Order: sequence, then structure tokens, then C-alpha cells
Amino acid sequence: MKTNGAVAALSALAQEARLKIFRLLVQTGPDGMAASKIAERLGLPPSTLSFHLKELNQAALIEARQDGRFIIYSANFATMNGLVAYLTENCCGGKSCAT
Repeated sequence: MKTNGAVAALSALAQEARLKIFRLLVQTGPDGMAASKIAERLGLPPSTLSFHLKELNQAALIEARQDGRFIIYSANFATMNGLVAYLTENCCGGKSCAT
């Protein structure tokens, strides 16, 4: 992951509702969840949820796919893992991080 991708992902996650949405989708796994179920679980109005899903999608943190008349959202685990790798790439200057 490049710096601009990390900044976009971190910016998208730096908002409470989006962080909750992303964490829920990570917990759900690759099968994902319909937008209506996300809204129900997190108590978000549909228009608010739609705005936050758009922001997460633009940062490549989530993916959407059509399933009949539903849109299923899932975490983009490649982006998530890339962000974690970016953040820990030079951890502790190559030395053990154990205290």
C-alpha cells in the first residue's frame, strides 16, 4: 500500500459510524451483509448509512455486490491487510517489539 491509500483508508475510518460499519463487516466475514441488515444492527437511518458506505467504498475498504434485489457489502480484506502491513512495516526498527 502506498501512502495516499493509507491516508484515504485512515481518513475513512476516522469517523465513529464508519468504523462501526467496517468492524461489523470484518466480523461478518467474506459473505458480507445487506445494507438493510447493517442499518438495523447499528441503528443507522438508510440515508446516513448510504453516505458512510460510499466513503468506505471510495477508500477501497469495502466491496459491494448485487444479490437479487439486495446489495451485499463486505470488508475488503486485501485493503485491510495492506493497511496493517503499511502501519507495521518498519515496526521497532527491525528489532523485536516484545517488552
